[in-house]
Amino acid sequence: MLEAKDRSFLADISGAAPADEALWLSALTHGSTGEKRNYERLEFLGDRVLGLSVAEWLFEHSEEAEGRLSQRLNALVSRQTCAQVARQIGLGPHMRLGKQARDDGGLDSDNILGDVMEALIGACFTERGFEAARQMVRKLWAESMQGKAGKRKHPKSALQEWAAGNRRRMPEYKLVERSGPDHASQFTVEVAVHNVGTARATANSKQDAETRAAEEFMRKFG
Repeated sequence: MLEAKDRSFLADISGAAPADEALWLSALTHGSTGEKRNYERLEFLGDRVLGLSVAEWLFEHSEEAEGRLSQRLNALVSRQTCAQVARQIGLGPHMRLGKQARDDGGLDSDNILGDVMEALIGACFTERGFEAARQMVRKLWAESMQGKAGKRKHPKSALQEWAAGNRRRMPEYKLVERSGPDHASQFTVEVAVHNVGTARATANSKQDAETRAAEEFMRKFG
């Protein structure tokens, strides 16, 4: 069952003490522990609950067009933002990982932090329903909602527009290397614009690596 420190942490972030401790424990548990009940199914559910909660929140408080709302939604529910929220609340020490995953830096992995964050939302929804899960999201995402996430152009979109505006070919992205174990993979991506140059970046997912490569390209050549 849950340790006292974990029970207190979960009560603080979710608004009430856990009733089904096995449910919440599974939300904190990574597959590397060998446990059959881990966060994967709850992460699947929590991802959808998070998306609906943030979409409703944006609809209530913004008069922006659908395209801009989608841009902000994608940024606010991204793996990077989920991991950022997880770090802000100090989630890492409460996660249960196998020794190898810990040794590989899993406690600070964007992928794992983001997945567990979504799994906890899924656990809240399962135990208490949508209203409680929505309140949990609004509490934990308040700072991100007030920030700049999604308000500026996505780096890949900005690079594409830059290339078009300068009469260049569209950017081409290539996966250069994938390294590390499955639960802590590192992806290196190169982006190239013909007759201009290239830029590389590494991240925990191919998508994030492409985004960072686009940012680096614009820093060098934009």
